[in-house]
Amino acid sequence: MFRGIFVTGTDTNVGKTVVSAALMTRYRAEAPLRYWKPIQTGIRDPGSGIRSDDDTAEVARLARASDAEIFNCGVRLQDPVSPHLAAHRAGTRITVGSVVALAKEADRAGSRIPDPASRPRWVIEGAGGVLVPINERETMADLMHALDLPVVVAARSTLGTINHTLMTIEALRRRMLRVAGVVMVGDPNDENRLAIEKYGAAEVVGQMPRFDPLTPEALSQWASRELDRSGVLFVTGLR
Repeated sequence: MFRGIFVTGTDTNVGKTVVSAALMTRYRAEAPLRYWKPIQTGIRDPGSGIRSDDDTAEVARLARASDAEIFNCGVRLQDPVSPHLAAHRAGTRITVGSVVALAKEADRAGSRIPDPASRPRWVIEGAGGVLVPINERETMADLMHALDLPVVVAARSTLGTINHTLMTIEALRRRMLRVAGVVMVGDPNDENRLAIEKYGAAEVVGQMPRFDPLTPEALSQWASRELDRSGVLFVTGLR
């Protein structure tokens, strides 16, 4: 049985990767953690001269993660588009079953550690939002359902976030997925926060600014002071 948190978003480029790194920073002293990005598109050859969207490398940098804290294995596709399209262009096909099999193999290795408290908890980052297609039938929500982890939603703080966040929460709950909390990214907006908590019945566990520059030090300082003050994410998935 997997233990941990799944990080999704209301959109692409909303801040899932930085939220994942913040979770690693916030809770590594409480429990052994392992970050995983099962599906990554936009991975380019370093010699191509084109920017590569390597979220795993960014989490390793921001969280100052050790090799043991990173599970760098999964679907890696070149084109920066939806997983189903990137796979089609690459002449391959992604399935939930094949992705979960990778996690189960790694999780079995962790389960052989005698002390349950020493077994890694997962911080798993999705690709795009909840309903992003993986293939012609399966979506990211199907992967979340198969992993059966509580979900943290990364959302913008700006205009439009109430609708996008509430729709994301509703889509998760209709699929019997547990919403552990919401992290709003951008300039703090207490009215939007209160609306999400009221109408979505979900706790906003952090209001993360856009860091400039985005450094490990800045992220660590924010996470230790501001992220999940109530400890609900730890109790729900990481304990």
